[in-house]
Amino acid sequence: MRPPFFSLDGLDGAGKSTQCRLLADWLRQKGWMVVTCSDPGGTQLGAVLRDLLLHQQFPLSVNTEALLFMASRAQLTAEVIRPALEAQQAVVSDRFLLANIAYQGYGGGLDPDLLWQVGMLSSDGLLPDLTIVLDIPVDVAMSRRHPTRPDRLESRDRDYHERVRNGFLAEARRRPDSIRVVDARLDPATVHSYIIEEVEKIL
Repeated sequence: MRPPFFSLDGLDGAGKSTQCRLLADWLRQKGWMVVTCSDPGGTQLGAVLRDLLLHQQFPLSVNTEALLFMASRAQLTAEVIRPALEAQQAVVSDRFLLANIAYQGYGGGLDPDLLWQVGMLSSDGLLPDLTIVLDIPVDVAMSRRHPTRPDRLESRDRDYHERVRNGFLAEARRRPDSIRVVDARLDPATVHSYIIEEVEKIL
């Protein structure tokens, strides 16, 4: 069986880190060797770009922001994800290309279709077999974040995050075969069970 590649996405505060860990543990119980990663990040270059994108205070145009995310993903794909898949290891990624579409496309005003095209270059044509969007109202997401340590994206206003959330949902409607939505307001165990239902359809 070809090793699966899954990504989890959604607003900050939706519980992606927890659900990535639970999904990776479940896949290991099913006999898979599993590699987990985060986008942006996951490589030495990615760590530098993640810091530039999220924690440095100088201004970035939305185009620059999108392309820096893409650059981090290009390195992550080449250095971590493709080698893992070629070694018959499953991959679970905390965010992938859909995040660019939602944040810089719907949130920032760039053309989502153009971002998909550029994104396919950044990932060398590789997309997850399934992306799970952990959907949560903006107010709930904001209440779950670390209020004293907001990053560049978290610090943007509520309207921006509403556009991002709507973008995730719009893309799920456009691509129902590869993007599924799970209600992240539920308790972590229930959210995990719904994720597994979707994952088993792919496996």
